[in-house]
This record gives sequence, structure tokens and C-alpha cells, in this order.
Amino acid sequence: MPAMGRLLSSIARAVRRRPPPNRPAAPGSVDGPLVSYAPDRDGDPDPGEVVWAWVPYEDDPSQGKDRPVLVIGHDGGSTGKLLAVPLSSKDPSHKRDADEWVEVGTGGWDRERRPSFANADRVLRYAAADVRREGAALPRARFDAVVAKVRQLGNLG
Repeated sequence: MPAMGRLLSSIARAVRRRPPPNRPAAPGSVDGPLVSYAPDRDGDPDPGEVVWAWVPYEDDPSQGKDRPVLVIGHDGGSTGKLLAVPLSSKDPSHKRDADEWVEVGTGGWDRERRPSFANADRVLRYAAADVRREGAALPRARFDAVVAKVRQLGNLG
């Protein structure tokens, strides 16, 4: 059986030299954000879903209100928080930062079914326990458009 032993030894050496398979890193194991599209109507906030959370006012962060936000991923750092951008039903075309907003259309997050816009210049972080009720999942193309604008503005670093 010396030939069998050599064969097994050769296989063992080849396996040791082989690079490990590419696996996505666990959320807490990398430093950067993990952006993905993974809506799952299971009651948990998932990337691609519109949920509700407290959004502080930009001019006075000590105040704010409950608003719909689009979950775009997870903070890859040790916090493991959700990354989300706020939505508004107010047309931003008259604002000085109109180019930082992405129209996402209508959905179950707005009872009046008004078109909504995502503020791609404002990435917020939330603990999963700090968001409430799922409004709806955004179609993939709309989600991708929001993420592309967030990246273009350099807000995922």
C-alpha cells in the first residue's frame, strides 16, 4: 500500500495549497459596509425593504420624526447596524440638492400611494430593533439606482 500512501499524501498537499473558497464575510468581520438586495417578508428588516424608523432632522439632530427608510445593507464594522436612506414624498426637484435624490416610485409604505424619493446623500445607521413595520420591498432596479447614487456620492465609505 505504499502507492496508496503516496497518493493520499499528494492529495493532502494539494488540498493544503488550495486557496480557501470565496465566501462572503460575516457582517462583523469586515470594516466596510455590506450592500446587498435581500428582501424577505419575515418581519426582520432586510436590504431592499422600506421600513419605518426615527429620522433626525438635518438642521437639528436632537429632533426628528418617524419616517420610511430604505434598508440598503449592513455596517460591516463591529456594530452590525443596518444602513438605510430616508424617503420623502416631497418632490425634491426645487431643492439645491435635487441631484442627490432618487425617485423610487410608490409602495405600501405610503397610504396615499404618492411617489417617493430616496435621499442618497444621507446614509443612516440603525440597530435592527430600532426599526418598525415593513412597508414593502422595493423592486431590484429601483434599489440598484439608489445604491448607485449613494456610491457615486461617496457615502458608503
